[in-house]
Amino acid sequence: MSTTPSPDIYEETFDLLGVGIGPFNLSLAALADGVPGLRTAFLEQRTAFHWHPGLLIEGATLQVPFLADLVSLVEPISPWSFLNYIKTKERLFPFYFAEKFHIQRAEYDAYCRWVSGQLASCRFGHQVDTVRWDAGRGAFEVGFTRLDEDGGAEGVGRYFARHLALGVGTAPRVPQALRALADDPSVPVWHSAEYLARRPELLAAEHITVVGSGQSGAEVFLDLLRHRPQGNEGLTWLARTEAFAPMEYSKLGLEQFTPDYTRYFHGLTEPVRDELLPRQWQLHKGVSGDTLGEIHDELYLRTLDGGWPDAALTPGVAVESAERSGGRLRLGLSHAQQRSEAHLVTDAVVAATGYAERPVDGLIEPLLPHLSRDGSGRPDIDARHRLVLDEEVGGSVFVQNAERHTHGVGAPDLGLAAWRSAVILNSLTGDPVYPLPERTAFTTFGLAPSGARPERQAAQENGHQGLRTR
Repeated sequence: MSTTPSPDIYEETFDLLGVGIGPFNLSLAALADGVPGLRTAFLEQRTAFHWHPGLLIEGATLQVPFLADLVSLVEPISPWSFLNYIKTKERLFPFYFAEKFHIQRAEYDAYCRWVSGQLASCRFGHQVDTVRWDAGRGAFEVGFTRLDEDGGAEGVGRYFARHLALGVGTAPRVPQALRALADDPSVPVWHSAEYLARRPELLAAEHITVVGSGQSGAEVFLDLLRHRPQGNEGLTWLARTEAFAPMEYSKLGLEQFTPDYTRYFHGLTEPVRDELLPRQWQLHKGVSGDTLGEIHDELYLRTLDGGWPDAALTPGVAVESAERSGGRLRLGLSHAQQRSEAHLVTDAVVAATGYAERPVDGLIEPLLPHLSRDGSGRPDIDARHRLVLDEEVGGSVFVQNAERHTHGVGAPDLGLAAWRSAVILNSLTGDPVYPLPERTAFTTFGLAPSGARPERQAAQENGHQGLRTR
């Protein structure tokens, strides 16, 4: 029997309130902790921090170095750095001798849980329901529901904040052809976000198909391969891309994940940005060269006694249809280059098909009439990662990992998390509380200057968005 949650009206007002506690808002919370007098709160509906738990596969590593933690690329002496985390765990010497520049995902998850568990500003079990601008208070009113350990409502309330940071993360994306089957809990079609929880069921299947050419697809395929008997692997890996291509990892190529490139990209016209983004897929949708090597090594070992493993790896293939047939799954496939079609019968499917930005229109619905949009109907986002709102809204709404269309491939990259957090904090305080370097890349992007740095521009302006810390 459901009960109506008791009303709890909170009149507390913050300088900055974050919605969602993923790595990006957690970075903002960690750096904000070092700004004297800044009142912050970060709300998350989950009961604790969890980062892609379904993909914390044994041995899987981050695709960025450990320096791309929550704070180090801006404030390496912060108490919330990864190095300080392992120091507090008395693991510095083992880490030193391990000589690992890329840490395991499980360790990154544990590090973030350590930070979020100690920051008083992080408030879990708070589901944000509505956001509106209260002109009388000069602040956003944020309505929320307090949740118990089981996700049930146990109270409602509201906070006020002069500025917001939306970091609601992404949601698993399933291709249209697989969506109906994936929505049926009785059908073994799962997104890779559920992989570890579903691994026992997958391993019991006679044949498994992995769909998706990126890092997640490669890691899932490799893990399944390692757990399948030799000669009876029963695995197929399909990808739309023309090849199982390595991720761009050259040193100059990686400079497209610098603030210099982000400013350059933001300065391009909307049509140019939209044309450029799909061509950059190998910067973030390719596979680590090490992972591709491990897959080849595992397959090679299975040929030592003669014969080939029962594993098919086929790029250039799209899944056009999917249906249940005689207790199994029948996938309709097409190959663009051959202009051919075929069917594949399988027993389970893992859709390693990425994530989509969570829409926030429902959350900020009262603000939508004040929101500027681009020619494709997407929110306009300025150089300081703020939604462009009309002057009737006096506060700033910053976004985290919702600005790929305006800021480029670096938007979801962990390596730019601390920098973006610093830009946000410098902007809302009006002071360079975290001084940032003038230049971050050897490459010069473009022939014309890309404009003043957002953090310097914020210090020069005397607009209504600024907030002086006390």
